[in-house]
Amino acid sequence: MSGGGRTGPDHRPVGAAGATAAVLFIALFRLRSLGPLDFWAWLVLNTMILVALSFVFDSAYGQRLKEDLRSALLRKVSIGIASAAVLYGVFALGRIAALHIFPFAESGIGNVYALKAGVPALRIMVLIVVIIGPGEELFWRGFFQERAGATTSRAFGLALTGLLYTAVHLASGNLMLVLAAAVCGAFWGWIYLRFRSPVLNIVSHTVWDLAVLVIFPF
Repeated sequence: MSGGGRTGPDHRPVGAAGATAAVLFIALFRLRSLGPLDFWAWLVLNTMILVALSFVFDSAYGQRLKEDLRSALLRKVSIGIASAAVLYGVFALGRIAALHIFPFAESGIGNVYALKAGVPALRIMVLIVVIIGPGEELFWRGFFQERAGATTSRAFGLALTGLLYTAVHLASGNLMLVLAAAVCGAFWGWIYLRFRSPVLNIVSHTVWDLAVLVIFPF
């Protein structure tokens, strides 16, 4: 008999982080506000909680980020911006197709943009740049996909992250938002699988969010 030592990778941090993300984001998309917190404030709070958990569960994460920032930063920023432009183009074409295929597409897209109603554009921009864009990639790809891949396989980590990222959006009841999350999750998951750079993903996610939600909305 063995002495009771650990015989394999520890799946508990990934499981705990995934469960926490599911609870936080399902509640957000179902309720959309919490006491004095509107949707955007609650989204920021959830993102900060998950980023904090990422660093608690992975003590080496900070060092990985430092190394990522020190290596070919200009190249990563350039690829991040270019990938955001590609994803924006995908959504532009997808919107045209969806409006022809789905009778509910226009209202679904409108409901997404309704989340901005009455919220100053500057506030949304600041939150996207400072917290939402960076934070979502730090958690979903830099931590969750990385750790899920490390405890199983890179392909499984990509699939699991994309599935959970899409699934939490189901609580919104908006099929267009769910489809958008599926496309984004697969795209940014593949980008991370290809480059293994949280910084690159942060640039891509942040630039895309700014374009779609503030600068060039559909």
